[in-house]
Amino acid sequence: MFVVDTNVAISANGRETHADDNCRLACVRELRLMAEEGIIAIDDGFRILREYTKLLTPSGMPGPGDMFVKHVLAHQYCEDRVRRVPLTRSDDDRRGFEELPRNTFDRSDRKFLAVAVAASAVVLNATDSDWREHAALMKKLQVKVRQLCPQHARKTPRRRR
Repeated sequence: MFVVDTNVAISANGRETHADDNCRLACVRELRLMAEEGIIAIDDGFRILREYTKLLTPSGMPGPGDMFVKHVLAHQYCEDRVRRVPLTRSDDDRRGFEELPRNTFDRSDRKFLAVAVAASAVVLNATDSDWREHAALMKKLQVKVRQLCPQHARKTPRRRR
C-alpha cells in the first residue's frame, strides 16, 4: 500500500516543478504502476483528495499526474485499488493527528504521514526534502519512504551574500 505525496504527480506532469527529466520519468513510471497494480491510501476526510484536485486537473488535456488523480477519484470506493484510511484530528497543533506524536513535520504533509502510519503504507516522494530531513521521525514511526528523485529531495543550502 502506498501514500503518494502530491509532488510526485506534479513532477510527473513536468509543470511548475524543479524536477529534471529523469525525475519526471521516474514519477510517470511509478504512478502508472500504482494505477495498474498498487493500492493507494488516502484519508477518509478528503484532505488528500482536496490537495490533489486543487493542484492537479483530471479533466481536459491531463498529464500523467492528472491521470493518476483521475484514477484515485474514480476508484476511491474500490478497496482493492484505493483505501480510505480514518484519521483523527488532534487538538494539539504539534501533532496534527492523533495517529502522530508531537512533531515539527510540515503541517501540510502531516496528512500523508498520518495515513502512512495508520495504514502501514510506504510514502512515495519526488521533490520534498521534509521526508529525508525528518528521517529520525520516519524511523520512530516505522514509515518507509521511497525517494523517486533523491537528487531533488534535498534542501538547497542558501548562499551567503
